[in-house]
Amino acid sequence: MQVLTDLQSRGLEDMLIASVDNLTGFVDAIAAVYPQTDVQLCIVHQIRNSRKYLAHTDCKDFMADLKTIYQATTRDKAEHALNRLEQKWGRRYPKVIESWRRNWDNLTLMFTYSPMIRKVMYTTNSIEAFHRQLRKVTKTKGSFTSDTALMKLLFLVQRDVTSEWKKPMHNWNRILSQLAILYDDRLRLDL
Repeated sequence: MQVLTDLQSRGLEDMLIASVDNLTGFVDAIAAVYPQTDVQLCIVHQIRNSRKYLAHTDCKDFMADLKTIYQATTRDKAEHALNRLEQKWGRRYPKVIESWRRNWDNLTLMFTYSPMIRKVMYTTNSIEAFHRQLRKVTKTKGSFTSDTALMKLLFLVQRDVTSEWKKPMHNWNRILSQLAILYDDRLRLDL
């Protein structure tokens, strides 16, 4: 909540879509500060969390069945695939199925968008890769003389990492056009 209110106080007026891991309370915090935001839970995190509770011998088959859910073309087809998954694996892994059911609305939000937009929003991996770069630098330091020293180091790392981002996101112009149509009243483009 503190991070979100800080973003709001620094001028972030609106958030269209938030892709988040399933950190406890994060979805509720976003809804409290930015109530119009669509929140998509990271599919990759949900898969990893599910995998932790599977027997090694069942993992390959379960993951193949699970893939039919998140690679479905519509929410209805995904729900049908989840029902099949539950029929096949529900007795053996009820907690895993329960987790998918409990988070279903936020896991399947992506189906309301085109496949191009889905590709951008279904996972938080790109953000985590950036955080990994920051941790790599701070982890090797024993301590910092001040908060300012830490912030300066993080700024320099961020500058170096982002300077390598030379390629634009694949199909970004088309994605932006679709978002502008979907969020006509909330997305301001400089045209």
